[in-house]
Amino acid sequence: MTRLHIFDMDGTLLRGAASVELSRHLGVFEPADRIERAWLAGEISDIGFWDAMLPLWADVPESEIDAAFVAAAWIEGVPEVFEDIVRRGEHIAVISQSPHFFVRRLQGWGAHHTFGSQVLPGRPTTQDLLLTLQDKVDIALRLLDELRLTETECVAYGDSTSDTLLFDRLTHTVGVNCNANLRERAAVCYDGDDLREAYALGRSLMDTRASSEAAG
Repeated sequence: MTRLHIFDMDGTLLRGAASVELSRHLGVFEPADRIERAWLAGEISDIGFWDAMLPLWADVPESEIDAAFVAAAWIEGVPEVFEDIVRRGEHIAVISQSPHFFVRRLQGWGAHHTFGSQVLPGRPTTQDLLLTLQDKVDIALRLLDELRLTETECVAYGDSTSDTLLFDRLTHTVGVNCNANLRERAAVCYDGDDLREAYALGRSLMDTRASSEAAG
């Protein structure tokens, strides 16, 4: 049976934010942390966030981004979960508001589809480059259509406000260490440090639905 597993990245697969993890590796954590805090407090806009953050990564070679990716604070079990999904012949999509140049590196762990904001150091930030909450829904529905799957053959994993519209749309949703807003919307919630346990909850949601449909 073909299925689609959709993952948020920051706060779901990654314990923190990709922008801070990359900045930590490059030795510019303190200014990056200040920018992140200002954005979380609503003191700067999304575009203001990237206008301040991207110059910290100017002229960074691909090898350093690779190293930052490997050294980042991933939740336990991400490669193992991806490996299991691939082994079953199912599909993995990662949809994140973080830079796609970081998100796409998850393809090396087995992700079939990766989406992120198209921001780049040295490139002006415009609204059309940013991945929005609605984009997450639109991308998910497009993938389901391309794979000829129904919404009940899909499970989404997320942690925060950026996942609210997606969780409102889909039936099978797993909140991973999620905030109160998403906790109200999630079908089930997982609190812990091992994606394999959250993944087991997601599989259970789909398996229960499949069993009910078969019995009916």
